[in-house]
Amino acid sequence: MAEPDPPTAAVPPAPAVRPLPPDGSPGLLRAAPEPSVRTAPVDGIRPRGSTAARGGPGRAHLARSFRALGVRPGTTLLVHAGLRGTGVPPDTLRQALTDALGPGGTLVVPAFTAANSDTSDAYRALVAGLTPDGARAFRAAMPPFDAATTPSQGMGRLAESVRTAPGAVRSAHPQTSFAAVGHHAAELLAHHPLHSHLGENSPLGALYRAAAHVLMINVGFEVCTAFHLAEYRVNAPLRTYRCVVPTPDGGKKWTEYEDVRLDDSDFGAIGAAFTRGMARKGRLGNRSALLFPLRAAVDHAVEWMTEKRH
Repeated sequence: MAEPDPPTAAVPPAPAVRPLPPDGSPGLLRAAPEPSVRTAPVDGIRPRGSTAARGGPGRAHLARSFRALGVRPGTTLLVHAGLRGTGVPPDTLRQALTDALGPGGTLVVPAFTAANSDTSDAYRALVAGLTPDGARAFRAAMPPFDAATTPSQGMGRLAESVRTAPGAVRSAHPQTSFAAVGHHAAELLAHHPLHSHLGENSPLGALYRAAAHVLMINVGFEVCTAFHLAEYRVNAPLRTYRCVVPTPDGGKKWTEYEDVRLDDSDFGAIGAAFTRGMARKGRLGNRSALLFPLRAAVDHAVEWMTEKRH
């Protein structure tokens, strides 16, 4: 799982817990190669510096652009967005997406928290340069994951806009939570066991069963979270994870568990080989946008990993 820069309908809040992404968890905002796909002319997001960017592209204009790309009312949509250089405020993008999805649609984003761990690259970066005593003190002071208040880390501004939107729901995993707004938000995020970061029993598995679509704006396949579900289906090796969680008495504790070793190092190559005709490609101003079925992406990744990973 990586990081970069990173839309929504109101739903009654549901209990959930905010997760902290494990090492290798998918990110949201890096540039990456794109596969050959159908092109859908779209023009909504203008580059920063243009007249439209300074005034902010209109919410209605953006919603029409997403419909032109292929976003349909009632769809469940997992979005990865890099807002840098688009000139679009995150709340405007969230509102335009929920307008395009309509009252029956659901907007979902990763809300990972990679630094809630002592085994992740994010944690190691935070303690780099500290003395052994300093590192122990830092670890002892780490707060537990709180789904209601813990911000996502490295997921971008759209993810935070969705997470903090009225009626937003967040899943309960302390490392790889998802946030959502819309008709099926509570249902999709209701189950997220500790030992299933991004597996069949996680919200990602629920998105696969719900025939969700994926929208990537200004990011590449390196941050395509959907590909991680394929790792569970090809029996990827396991590893140990640790994170801080709350206790019933208001305290905290470290917990340890095993789950699939998440590895996004070949996601760019998997995306580059994505089946022609399975996705719709557009230009939002001078930024790329790609829309495709989540099931198609996962099934493709399973085939690719089965053949290429050893």
